[in-house]
Amino acid sequence: MNGVVELERVRRRVTEDPAVHGAGDSGAGMAAVRSAVARAVREEGVLLPPEDLSALVRDLSDHLAGLGPIQPLLRDPAVTDVMVNGPGEVWVERDGLLERTRVAYADSEALHAAVLRVLGPLGLRLDRARPWVDAQLPDGSRLHALLPPLAPDGPVVTIRTFRAVAHGWGALATSGAVPDQVADLLRACVAERRSVVVCGRTGTGKTTLLNLLLAEIGDQERVVVIEDAAELRPRCPHVVRLEARPPNAEQAGEVTLRDLVRQALRMRPERIVVGEVRGVELVDVLQALATGHEGCMTTVHARAADEALVRMEGMALLAGLPLAAARAQLAVGLDVVVALSRGPGGRRGVVQVAEVAPRAADGPLSARDLWRRSSWD
Repeated sequence: MNGVVELERVRRRVTEDPAVHGAGDSGAGMAAVRSAVARAVREEGVLLPPEDLSALVRDLSDHLAGLGPIQPLLRDPAVTDVMVNGPGEVWVERDGLLERTRVAYADSEALHAAVLRVLGPLGLRLDRARPWVDAQLPDGSRLHALLPPLAPDGPVVTIRTFRAVAHGWGALATSGAVPDQVADLLRACVAERRSVVVCGRTGTGKTTLLNLLLAEIGDQERVVVIEDAAELRPRCPHVVRLEARPPNAEQAGEVTLRDLVRQALRMRPERIVVGEVRGVELVDVLQALATGHEGCMTTVHARAADEALVRMEGMALLAGLPLAAARAQLAVGLDVVVALSRGPGGRRGVVQVAEVAPRAADGPLSARDLWRRSSWD
């Protein structure tokens, strides 16, 4: 019998086996798929070399419980982002550079079904009534998906992968991302309990740097870490982690970052760390700074220190603060802004360390450089 036909019969039998549906990519899930494959191979009378058996188990697991064709890309340690622009177009960011892959889905329905497979266990939906979704996958990766007709060329799926890799100061100095003098400056900022804002565009290493700063916090300090989705891996000894909750399918039960910042203030924190500020929660962080919680840290999407200050000023205005009050609170509460960017060949690293400059009465906020990168050489 033709080997391809035999494998297809095994694949079909396993796919129809109820024991493997929702098996997942865990060890137990892989074991369930392996058992189902073994049964199917035995019943079909097929002989498979061990390497073919392993490949078949992995492939079936990807298609039964994972995201199908793109699952191998998500396992690639060099890939940080996977971008699906409809069923026939898949891009990745690998080692800091974008490249198009040969991976494709059969059609839009297959792509939609793959996304639903991973959303189901999370209790999330993606349909015409709710045509977009944000989700954190079990491995920590972040998924966003958008359906037609909002995306006329087919479902658009964007995944930021999570790598549980602890980068040290030494490795970042060797790569040129954080020179030794900058590392010394940042460690001093943490030791002196200065509030630090890390800014940069997507994929510039903000989370990596914030993790390193967290590791510098002393043993006797109680730290409350607040995130939309748990991406930080704090290595400080005394840490409490809080995570926001999106609304459920009925649009109820949401817990926002602002809710959690307010709860954190009742937990006797020495420092409050917010994974990323995007809106009105900034005002509560500033209130924490004003009430003696020095050394707070956060990140914001901005290309440079001055731009970060302008963005945070806008967030404070959205929360209802008058312009003068917003500027005054930011000037009092913020100490240091660290900007990251991308360089040639996909390199990324710190390009600026600035302190919030003294502000003239009713004047705008500004940043004064403590260090600025002159080149990537």
